[in-house]
Amino acid sequence: MNLFENVGKFSRFLVLVFSKPEKGKTLFSQILREIDKLGINSIGIVVIISLFMGAVITLQTAYNMQNPLLPDYLVGYTTRESMILEFSSTIVGLILAGKVGSNIASEIGSMRVTEQIDALEIMGVNSANHLVLPKIIAAIFINPFLYVLSVFVGITGGLLAGYLSGTVNFTDYIDGVQFAFVPYYITYSLIKTAVFAFIITAIPSFYGYYVKGGALEVGKASTKAVVNSSILILLANVILTQILLK
Repeated sequence: MNLFENVGKFSRFLVLVFSKPEKGKTLFSQILREIDKLGINSIGIVVIISLFMGAVITLQTAYNMQNPLLPDYLVGYTTRESMILEFSSTIVGLILAGKVGSNIASEIGSMRVTEQIDALEIMGVNSANHLVLPKIIAAIFINPFLYVLSVFVGITGGLLAGYLSGTVNFTDYIDGVQFAFVPYYITYSLIKTAVFAFIITAIPSFYGYYVKGGALEVGKASTKAVVNSSILILLANVILTQILLK
């Protein structure tokens, strides 16, 4: 019953969130602020993680392909496919769920327990729309750019790791990156990234918006938001893969 109750509550929450905003100019300025907060501030961690992910994939692939029958360009091919299909969308999404999701839940939860949300509602403002909609739009807009950056950095990290370790030469790696490229895989991963962006922002906002109590409850809500966002990202990954790659 608790699951169905939360689903119904979340549905009502989304109706409030996606109501028509009162002032389009205010919404636009809030979206720009959220793009900076949720996207631009996440570039550093995305670059670092993607660089090492690409390097590890390349090294593991090269060390496990010590077979003269297997061409060396498969190392670059495997790194490219791994980054495009899974790591740059799902793994980065899970990391952002922890970084961005906990921040959103804590921010909105703190506003709830300090009665700032109540003050907005007394003034006749749709607080859910005012606080949450800019975050969702900003994440859906900026996260695909983070995905593209992650793919580029991951492939570059693999190239550097392979070249510096001597496991694969530059030409073979580049040939593998270009080998049998399927453009639809980019579209598939961008769709996943947009869906994950919605989950990363909507779920933590929901938990923060309906938190009750004090600072301790805000912390619990933040933890629940990260855990449930991560589970939903993994579930959505399975469903979207079944639908889009069938």
